[in-house]
Amino acid sequence: MKKVFGSLLLKILGWKIQLDGDVNNLDRCVLVVAPHTSNWDYILGIATYWTLGKKLKVIIKDQHTKAFYGGIVKNIGAIGIDRSKKNDLVHIVAEEFKKEDFSLVITPEGSRSYAKKWRLGFYHMAKTAQVPIVLASGDFKEKKVKIGYKIPLEDIENKPLEEILDTIQDYFKDIHAKYPENFNPKIY
Repeated sequence: MKKVFGSLLLKILGWKIQLDGDVNNLDRCVLVVAPHTSNWDYILGIATYWTLGKKLKVIIKDQHTKAFYGGIVKNIGAIGIDRSKKNDLVHIVAEEFKKEDFSLVITPEGSRSYAKKWRLGFYHMAKTAQVPIVLASGDFKEKKVKIGYKIPLEDIENKPLEEILDTIQDYFKDIHAKYPENFNPKIY
């Protein structure tokens, strides 16, 4: 049912999916999504994952998973985190990956507003959980969700962080955000 709904939603909105790698790259990874300038990014991402029949999770404030609608939020892949306490998200994520396979969505800009630099938690999560980083974006000019480019675990473990960041930065440099003024293509 999700597959049909996701596909129908993308079709109604006029969006297409462009795979930039093997669809199976999405089975178990930290999914770095950018630019993140609008809530539409999330809607398009969910629709894409449902269309492709893949399992997606996202970290959100635990108040959403505990609210009256929490069951729905958890069902679409939310992992609730209590932000009033100091949490070790890197290890929480690594433990989640021990339980099952999924893609964990991370928007390293940290906000839909302009960010001077990206947060690098996605890198540490992938390294600790022993999963690859996969890149995804919504290009609002082309109306395409681009997804699937994989940075293998071997690269994460053996290449300098700067080299990995350069690869990621290069991937996103020509993507057209919904609100371009809120996207900083220089990630570090």
